Amino acid sequence: MSIPSLKLNNGVDIPALGFGVYQTPPDETLAAVESALSVGYRHIDTAAAYGNEKGVGEAIRRSGLDRGEIFVETKVWITDYGYDETLHAFDKSAGKLGVEQLDLLILHQALPSEFERTIDAYKALETLLADGKVRAIGVSNFMPDHLTRLLDATSVVPAVNQIEVHPYFRQSTLLEADADHGILSQAWSPIGGITFYRDGSHGSTLEDATIGAIASSHGKSPAQVMLRWHLQQGRQVIPKSVTPSRIAENFDVFDFELTAEELSEIDALDTGVRGGPEPEVITREKFGIEIPEA
Repeated sequence: MSIPSLKLNNGVDIPALGFGVYQTPPDETLAAVESALSVGYRHIDTAAAYGNEKGVGEAIRRSGLDRGEIFVETKVWITDYGYDETLHAFDKSAGKLGVEQLDLLILHQALPSEFERTIDAYKALETLLADGKVRAIGVSNFMPDHLTRLLDATSVVPAVNQIEVHPYFRQSTLLEADADHGILSQAWSPIGGITFYRDGSHGSTLEDATIGAIASSHGKSPAQVMLRWHLQQGRQVIPKSVTPSRIAENFDVFDFELTAEELSEIDALDTGVRGGPEPEVITREKFGIEIPEA
């Protein structure tokens, strides 16, 4: 089946449902992405910091699909921020992925304490966009104030902001800020995986009674209900798995629809508790890792 697409603010189409490879070990990435592409996914989201871009690239090559059929997204890590450094980060990622052009390249985090370096990195993305090396550019984990500072200093509005969004952490204010700027919100951890594999867990969304009841009424799984919640609210989603059955299950979300009441019930589960690191604590000293050349 064909996947519905969403139109980015520069006119580029992105599949509404993608496949993520965060925390996928490099030696399992090839098989996972091959499985996803065979099921029908056509958007793969990776990152320099994940260490698995090579596996993604190899799976794309082995798929037999035309390059133009697959939407490839990756991210620049904070260690490679700065104008020249970020231009080189593109070369590193494109080389590992085995592509000449990226569909979407985004900054992985804001560096609040070194925001000028963040600005310089984004200006490099603007250059890559102007040169046709990327089709769209964006950011990840940027809060409303980060977006304001970025927009004041640059000329291209980010196409996406990839952020933590799931029923236990909806980030409504940030979603509204993205929408106000014409930025597509891309949900990472869309089925709330981070709620049960990180310290300080506040329970599993997969075992939530409200979500379970909605799932039962539709003959679907809790994961499928959560993905449908995102899609009906206009977000792009990138669930991840290395299990073929789960990969297929997460793709099977286009044959049912949640009611307005059900969407509101899921919205009401928001705890306001973030699973990932607080954006303000991101520094090169704490989170810096060297991204290898190849």
